[in-house]
Amino acid sequence: MKNTVTLVGFVGNTPEVRETRGNATITTVSLATSRSFKDSEGNRQTETEWHRITCFNGIGKSVAEHGTKGAMFMVTGRIHYSKWTDANGTDRYGCEIIAEQVDFLAKAKEATKEEPTKRRSK
Repeated sequence: MKNTVTLVGFVGNTPEVRETRGNATITTVSLATSRSFKDSEGNRQTETEWHRITCFNGIGKSVAEHGTKGAMFMVTGRIHYSKWTDANGTDRYGCEIIAEQVDFLAKAKEATKEEPTKRRSK
């Protein structure tokens, strides 16, 4: 049996870092993946899906350091489903990717400040 997933996408937020009582570091970040397809009328459509990525200890520290919004990552890991009961007694469900390897493919594009175009008066 095998539970492996590989995602390549863009970081959607600044990584969030927290520590457990046992001093383990947990870093979470969202990753956007997109796919393009033609709909029934032949028009090109794009769907974006957001994935919650959870990284522990060393991997998490690297992600926290290099994981700026807009950077491109390749994440290899496993899918983890969870279930909990909220304060109202309602069952809630979640899905996350537990990262086992993160490759940094491209830095976020830096915003370039362009000077306003100067117009000539006639």
